[in-house]
This record gives sequence, C-alpha cells and structure tokens, in this order.
Amino acid sequence: MAIQLPDLTYAKDALVPYISAQTLEFHHGKHHKAYVDNANKLIEGTALANEPLETIIRNVAGDVSKAGLFNNASQVWNHSFYWQCIKPKGGGTPAGAIADKIRTTWGSFEKFTEEFKNAGMTQFGSGWAWLVLDGSTLKITKTANADTPIAHGLKPLLTVDVWEHAYYLDYQNRRPDYLTAFIGNLINWDFVNANLG
Repeated sequence: MAIQLPDLTYAKDALVPYISAQTLEFHHGKHHKAYVDNANKLIEGTALANEPLETIIRNVAGDVSKAGLFNNASQVWNHSFYWQCIKPKGGGTPAGAIADKIRTTWGSFEKFTEEFKNAGMTQFGSGWAWLVLDGSTLKITKTANADTPIAHGLKPLLTVDVWEHAYYLDYQNRRPDYLTAFIGNLINWDFVNANLG
C-alpha cells in the first residue's frame, strides 16, 4: 500500500489571516507531497513497501544507511499529524482532560504556553516542537529536521512545524509571531484531547 498524501480537512483559505492559502498550497501541495513521493520511491520493491508508515519509521530509525527513507517517511508522518493539530477558529485555552493535565503539569495554561512557545523559538534551524506523553507524563520536547517522537517511544499529542516553509511566506523571520498565532488561533484542542484518550 503506497504512502498517501492526506487531504486537508479545511479549505486552503480557512486559516487566513494566521496561515495564508499560498502557504498551505506550497506547504501541503509541494513540500508534503514531495516527502510522500520520495518515501514511496524509497520503499518500492522492498520488504517495507506494504508496511504502515509508523512501522517504516520505527524500523529504519537510527539506521544511517536508511537515513533518506527515515527523513522522508518521518516528514510525511509529522506533516500529516500537524495538519490535524490545526483548525479554523482554533487555539486559545483548552477544555477537557488536556486542560486538567496541563494545569497539573505546569500549574497554568499560561506557563504551558510560555514553555511550548519557547521550545518552538529555541529549536535551532528546522524542526518541530511537541507536546507528548512519556508514559503518563506530559512533556514539551522538540526535534530537529525530520526527527519524530514516535521514533523515541513517545506519544505525540500536539505539534507545531517550525521549518521555515511553514511560516516564511506569512511571517518572514518572525517565528515568535507565527508561534503566538498558532497557540492563540489555530490549535485543534479536540484533536489533542482525542490523542490523550
């Protein structure tokens, strides 16, 4: 079963003014699609050709000879997850189980916001900031380039893409402004709560 480019669940202009239709067109339609195409070429004719994406990632993680496959497969997974982490009229203070767990872990949503934004701002170069479960413990972490928490035994709940292609057309070098917009207006807390369940 070939790796698929998932459709977005919202229109390309649905995230304006926080993410433009042009950014989504390039980010989803060009960057994400290229990772899908490259990963499919790399698994064609191999024992991994019919494996689920997460299995491929776990099987090749840490194998230097398979770095190209890991990078492309992980970027497919990370991006597919990221699209679900955002929605029109999202963001702001969460409700439900994730809100309780955030308060228990960080003391307040404001403290969580500060630390999550800091993780995104301090990720040097390209990468991702994550809210993950490590066992039953909430943690904020970051990964460089294509790395992903699923290669390290962690359960992702939320991610923000801090590769420049995620925000540069809209924010240029103002990554902090992009992160503020993401947290305040885009996070799909229903999806995060579903991942927690």
